[in-house]
Amino acid sequence: MYPDLVVSGMRPTGALHLGHYHGALKNWIKLQTEYPCLFFVADWHALTTHYDDPSKIESSTWEMLIDWLAAGIDPSQSTLFIQSRVPEHAELHLLLSMATPLGWLERVPTYKDQQETLSDRDLATYGFLGYPLLQAADVLIYRASIVPVGDDQVPHVEMTREVARRFNYLYGREKGFEEKALDAVKRLGGKRARLYKELRTQFQEQGDVDALEQAKAMLDDVQNLSMIDRERLFGYLEGSRKLILVEPQAKLTATSKLPGLDGQKMSKSYSNSIGLREEKESLTIKIRTMPTDPARIRRSDIGDPDKCPVWQLHRVYSDSSTQEWVLKGCRTASIGCIECKQPVIDSILKEQDPIRERAQQYLDDPSLVRAIVADGCEKARKLAQDTMRDIREAMGLSYF
Repeated sequence: MYPDLVVSGMRPTGALHLGHYHGALKNWIKLQTEYPCLFFVADWHALTTHYDDPSKIESSTWEMLIDWLAAGIDPSQSTLFIQSRVPEHAELHLLLSMATPLGWLERVPTYKDQQETLSDRDLATYGFLGYPLLQAADVLIYRASIVPVGDDQVPHVEMTREVARRFNYLYGREKGFEEKALDAVKRLGGKRARLYKELRTQFQEQGDVDALEQAKAMLDDVQNLSMIDRERLFGYLEGSRKLILVEPQAKLTATSKLPGLDGQKMSKSYSNSIGLREEKESLTIKIRTMPTDPARIRRSDIGDPDKCPVWQLHRVYSDSSTQEWVLKGCRTASIGCIECKQPVIDSILKEQDPIRERAQQYLDDPSLVRAIVADGCEKARKLAQDTMRDIREAMGLSYF
């Protein structure tokens, strides 16, 4: 019904680290060559856990955007914007909240997880309870069909699908819908109309999902349909309602295998991260002082790479011959730990050189970033306004 579109966002946490790069940004860079992409700074989401101290949101937002651009997010391929500059997100969040059962929000796994993880904060707020619904609005406002997520975020996408399905059920009713849908079928032409009816029957009577997908693919290829007829035909395939909101699909992304300096997950809160644009001297010191296999007290002691955080970095940054050299050298004590760490230092610096170079133009002229974001906000808002126009009409709010 609508072209495939990718939407994803990040909370503004300031300058990013290599975990963000390998866990999300590299995937975004790939996706932008395959689909239209919208990437946004989720500044309202930052308030759900840090509402009492929003002072760092502005500076963190611009730092993060520079990192996105430096990493390779291309504004000629992707739309970059700031969530709070598109107020339609908040409007849709409000309207969806009117019909979203409270239990749906309470059962989201990350709701209880974050309450336990962030036990030092007062999260007994409406904003924190409702943040999964705001996430749903972030996606549904663009009728996005693809949401790149890790395993832990799949329940959020499932809830978004349920919200879209419930909205379509409640508000997709249209007076005389079936007659209008049948008129739209006639406009497909004789051959396509017969095929549409056959595939619809196969799906509705036999539950043939392949028939449903075949019918949708056929409708996607029809060029002379109005948008309203297209919505009716998609809705008529599955029932007796228009499909106003798109049910997105989760696109699972590989979880970053990049550990922090201590072997745990890389995180600023653990003080074990390497910045995406870490200064060369600082990076070198951080790697050289990384803990290694505790069994290697002396240079002559043999070690076990599987017990060494440095080996985990080799698995990401080193080629097979270097990895073989590390495995053999560590297990036979033919190389020392400082010697083992140098290829990692060299590889990370090589990866970061073009990132630093791209970042420098934005650091020298911050107006370039602001211009990119202003353009992105305008594009995103136009798409959001188109969706809200249909939503207000469906909910009976377009009378003024």
